[in-house]
Amino acid sequence: MKTVNHWIGGKAVEGASGTYGPVTDPATGVETTRVAFASADEVDAAVAAAKAAFATWGGSSLAARTAVLFRYRALLDAHRDELARLITAEHGKVHADALGEVARGLEIVELACGITTQLKGELSTQVSGGVDVAAIRQPLGVVAGITPFNFPAMVPMWMFPLAVACGNTFVLKPSEKDPSAAFRLAELAAEAGLPDGVLNIVNGDRTAVDRLLEHPDVAAVSFVGSTPIARHIFTTGTANGKRVQALGGAKNHMLVLPDADLDAAADAAVSAAYGSAGERCMAVSAVVAVGDTGDELVAKIRDRAGKIRIGPGDDPASEMGPLITKAHRDKVASYVAGAAAQGAEVVLDGTGHTVEGYENGHWIGLSLLDKVPTDADAYRDEIFGPVLCVLRAETYEEGLALINGSPWGNGTAIFTRDGGAARRFQLEVEAGMVGVNVPIPVPVGYHSFGGWKDSLFGAHHIYGNDGVHFYTRGKVVTTRWPDPAESSVDLGFPSHR
Repeated sequence: MKTVNHWIGGKAVEGASGTYGPVTDPATGVETTRVAFASADEVDAAVAAAKAAFATWGGSSLAARTAVLFRYRALLDAHRDELARLITAEHGKVHADALGEVARGLEIVELACGITTQLKGELSTQVSGGVDVAAIRQPLGVVAGITPFNFPAMVPMWMFPLAVACGNTFVLKPSEKDPSAAFRLAELAAEAGLPDGVLNIVNGDRTAVDRLLEHPDVAAVSFVGSTPIARHIFTTGTANGKRVQALGGAKNHMLVLPDADLDAAADAAVSAAYGSAGERCMAVSAVVAVGDTGDELVAKIRDRAGKIRIGPGDDPASEMGPLITKAHRDKVASYVAGAAAQGAEVVLDGTGHTVEGYENGHWIGLSLLDKVPTDADAYRDEIFGPVLCVLRAETYEEGLALINGSPWGNGTAIFTRDGGAARRFQLEVEAGMVGVNVPIPVPVGYHSFGGWKDSLFGAHHIYGNDGVHFYTRGKVVTTRWPDPAESSVDLGFPSHR
């Protein structure tokens, strides 16, 4: 059986704790891999390697750093298909989704390649007689990233390329459910010429996470995951004096006004709710139908959802794969099973879905719940699966109040033909990312990604300008130089007096 170990100091390091976790193929339910779980001592070794590497990497030239990143970008591009296959084998998402994940990660590598313009700093001359003031940004030192299972390549690439481009060294703790893609990212980084110790990987569970959060040599921690864990990461990390950006969960709403193109809205709802089996923090999990649009919109969504082909991620005909684990599959199914008793109308129930020849896989079909009460569990909780809730609102104001009443504020969208309505919505809605006739408004790499309220703990969003600011700290230098004409050594400068 394949074993995924740690990556420390530029090489694979066999796990020493004696503890391993299982990695299964979600399509078959078969354990295919085991992953070593790091002890606190192994985390310390990774941090020590990163600290030693920072002594030289932190002072290296921008040209040297970007040369490595350009080579890395070329290697990632050449290995797109391989990385996608690793993602599919352990996460279960279909190959097209996995390729899209790699592409979105590459955007941030490309941003990191252009770090020279992001770190230019500022200069003001003659703020007083003979006095100049410069603002510069410098790396923090050793920084860490803790990433989720749903994007095992993309989210790590949202973090470490930008961090190392800024001159930091990095310790990554990927999800123990699908660690192979992250490990391959480290191998390719070494092949690109990234010096030993600049990027390290420790696999494991809470033991590894808590050690990173308390380690005195870790200056900052980036996290993407559920809201309860994000809150823990933030409170524990900041209590230990660290800079923390912790992106949490979501319940993303799509507001559909009566003037919207309902065919376009239904297409968007299906792709946004059920793509990647709903296992993404930007999935649309709640549609708010305004006025008399609800019945027709639900019918259109139901018809489209019924045509989605579910199957193994490596089958080109599959449009949706299995869920990551059996336990997660059962949890998602429980929300559908209890929906009717809590007042929802079950339009589609996908909980009994199986795939012939793959009966032991973590399968679930598409579920659609209509007229969902706001106190139902299916609406109140982040399900993280292919379950779409439809709520009804009489007016725009009622729909907006419903969205703003959510404890989360990650992403949201409005579907309308009216520019004034869209403008009001983007200003009035309480969410960090807004789409206008765009259901999943994930920003491109040179803008930052992040939500509001319980979807983000910390002051900085991830990647883009916020990412650069998170991985650097500002310094202002004020200088005064005497007039060279007044030097005790005659330098040949004429006096200005």
